[in-house]
Amino acid sequence: MSHPALTYTLGDRQVARLGYGAMQLAGPGVFGPPKDEARALQVLRDAVAAGVNHIDTSDFYGPHITNQLIKKALHPYADDLVIVTKVGARRNDKGGWLPAFTPEALTQAVEDNLRNLGLDVMEVVNLRSMLDVHGPKEGSLEPQVEAMIKLKERGLVRHIGLSNVTAKQVADAQAMTPIACVQNLYNLANRQDEALLDQLAAQGIPYVPFFPLGGFSPLQSDQLSEVANELNATPLQVALAWLLQRSPNILLIPGTSSPEHLKQNLASSEVKLTPEIVQRLNTIGQR
Repeated sequence: MSHPALTYTLGDRQVARLGYGAMQLAGPGVFGPPKDEARALQVLRDAVAAGVNHIDTSDFYGPHITNQLIKKALHPYADDLVIVTKVGARRNDKGGWLPAFTPEALTQAVEDNLRNLGLDVMEVVNLRSMLDVHGPKEGSLEPQVEAMIKLKERGLVRHIGLSNVTAKQVADAQAMTPIACVQNLYNLANRQDEALLDQLAAQGIPYVPFFPLGGFSPLQSDQLSEVANELNATPLQVALAWLLQRSPNILLIPGTSSPEHLKQNLASSEVKLTPEIVQRLNTIGQR
């Protein structure tokens, strides 16, 4: 996976553009333990063995469980492994998602991530805006970014990223501190972030889309399935291949708790999309 077009800079590290998202390692609803811990540990070890060196996680997955699994499977970590976490939310005892957005809560979250992962410093921490749980919402993130800068000054965080944010929030944060990456919803069917994605590409900043298959209507998934059948690939492989070719600054973090699906996801870099197929796929997200 060291093909030049298949790596990109994240913070000051080179990572493979196909990474791994650990969200699905926890139990149903990203809550509680997995039903098969051995399989969860296997997926993590297989990912790293296959050349994945960018793992996306959070201490609110589980909560705590996903990070504990990562530590159990992979610690002591390989020198080239970049573990990225996010802060800004917490879970209630029913698994609901609540804001944990005060400077104190953000500090506590970074300390929890470090402890549960067995690290002294987090390479990248994404501040997830919780002004609206369901999507980006305008509003000042200044106190939260300030808190992240303090954690950086304390040496607990090397690079600050943003998640679930608007283009204005990215620009405002960049006026305060360098931003290492942006993690937002983006896929074939949801392309509201086109302008922001291109702007970040021009600045050499990674864009990390989540939910590569989220928000498709049945009509759209028919189109996607048709292309997948023609290419002898799965719909998810085609969706990931489309993202890889969309822009060189896109870093992918597809998640799975299955060793078989992991192999399929990582093989999406081998799915070749002709310009004609890309054109057909592009119609999916056009309003």
